[in-house]
Amino acid sequence: MTYLYDEDNVLLEVNNLKQYFPIKGGIFGRTVNHVKAVDGISFKINEGETVSLVGESGCGKSTTGRSILRLEMATDGEVLFRNSNLLRKSKKEMRLIRKDIQAIFQDPYASLNPRQKIGETLEEAMRLLNVVPKNERKERAIELLEQVGMRKEHIDRYPHEFSGGQRQRIGIARALAVEPKLIICDEAVSALDVSVQAQVLNLLKHLQKVYGLTYLFISHDLAVVRHISDRIIVMYLGKIVETASKKTLFDKPNHPYTRALLSAIPETNRALKRERIILQGDIPSPIDPPTGCRFQTRCPFAQEICRTTEPPLLEIATDHQSACHFSSDFM
Repeated sequence: MTYLYDEDNVLLEVNNLKQYFPIKGGIFGRTVNHVKAVDGISFKINEGETVSLVGESGCGKSTTGRSILRLEMATDGEVLFRNSNLLRKSKKEMRLIRKDIQAIFQDPYASLNPRQKIGETLEEAMRLLNVVPKNERKERAIELLEQVGMRKEHIDRYPHEFSGGQRQRIGIARALAVEPKLIICDEAVSALDVSVQAQVLNLLKHLQKVYGLTYLFISHDLAVVRHISDRIIVMYLGKIVETASKKTLFDKPNHPYTRALLSAIPETNRALKRERIILQGDIPSPIDPPTGCRFQTRCPFAQEICRTTEPPLLEIATDHQSACHFSSDFM
């Protein structure tokens, strides 16, 4: 399904988000520079939509998720959830919003308390955000476990007694326990076996239909996001370089970086195989990113304008944006 921006249906809007981390140096520990992890990105997510944020490790996608969740306080910009700026909320106000925005993390074991039984973990979430009466919490915890493919007796076991896939299902159940509207999935299946990945992705899609959930799905694996996304945002070195519907991005990728990423996806069908694009050089440092286009140091099509002028993210077709000076040449 293709989603166009619908101003009446936007659940999350990110405007010019920046996340700079200070670098200390010298005898007095003064700030001498910054790591520009996220450098002025903007996007919107419609209610009920799955938007995937993809890119190589270090591009800023996980930092974007953490900034939206307020696990890291953003340096600048806006994060509007239902037109309310989360970056201006007090800790008390954020506590009330937590039940609407939840997260599923990459390492399911690290995100669970090893000293708590699974039932206690699920009930704690309900208690802290006061979403289920005390006498109904255990029954609701059992119901959630069954919805994610677990059994009733699992409620009295500890996290170390489960496999990675089972622990991730428990993490999903915990996120659902507070009845959220938006779930940020940060590399939620990257630590799982391929067969288990498919099961968890299908579970997420099923739960989205049941609960009307909205997902921001963060991943480095384009083969995975192809299975779950409605729309895809591609990041490189703290910037968005392309955004489009899933079908458009896979059928007609525009930005040279996107085309390089897609060419690396393993494909068993020879008819669908793309010519492999090998990028030269290493990813530049986010401390001192290149001038002009940030991809110009690795782009095989870079010209002088790419080295001096940063390309804006412009609409090149309906619901398709690209940040490349020569986007029209690649259409």
